[in-house]
Amino acid sequence: MKPRDRILDAAILVFRRQGFRRSSIEQAAETAGLTRQALYHHFKSREELFRAVIERLHENALAAEIAAGEATEKAGGSLADILIAEITARIGQLIAPLEGSPHIEELFSEHLLQARDLYQKYAASYARQLTNTIERVCRKQRLVIKDMTAPDFARCVEMAFNGTKSAYPAMQPADALLRDFGIMVRTLVAGAVSPSPKPRPKKTPARKPVAKPVASKTARKSGDRR
Repeated sequence: MKPRDRILDAAILVFRRQGFRRSSIEQAAETAGLTRQALYHHFKSREELFRAVIERLHENALAAEIAAGEATEKAGGSLADILIAEITARIGQLIAPLEGSPHIEELFSEHLLQARDLYQKYAASYARQLTNTIERVCRKQRLVIKDMTAPDFARCVEMAFNGTKSAYPAMQPADALLRDFGIMVRTLVAGAVSPSPKPRPKKTPARKPVAKPVASKTARKSGDRR
């Protein structure tokens, strides 16, 4: 394992046990089995270390979201199934490393204070991922979004998640949060997405009957003599 990864693993343990305010870079060095000087070679401050942890969590969450969406799509899931799978995987990756921490609310709060730019960066990445998924699945499954674009619908899904999240401080309990979010997504999809209308078969123009040639009165009858 690379020293940087070892330090980040140790830092997550320290932040989970101590929270952000009570943790120190020395504690992270000790947990990683490194000297303080060795850790300072990679991170100059506790704040820089915390930002690196946040960035790693988001990177893992984005990768898990993409993989979960692709797997559910390959298994024949509906649009709602795929969107729920993606965000469930995302949240799982963000929450799991901190699960059981008595400081989880503080850590999420410090996340916004210490790394707001990272929060905004990855919020945009998650929105693009949802948009790409919606466009791809709608195209493959021949679905139409009513009265809005795919980015608009992705934003509605994110707003549904943020609204659900507001009822669960620090996103706990996670299973109840995700259950309620799933209900919201299925309701959104049912109201805003429908199968593409089947093209009407083209009517073949009726052929006009061909008039039979009328024999001329002056035409000779067979057997007429000259």
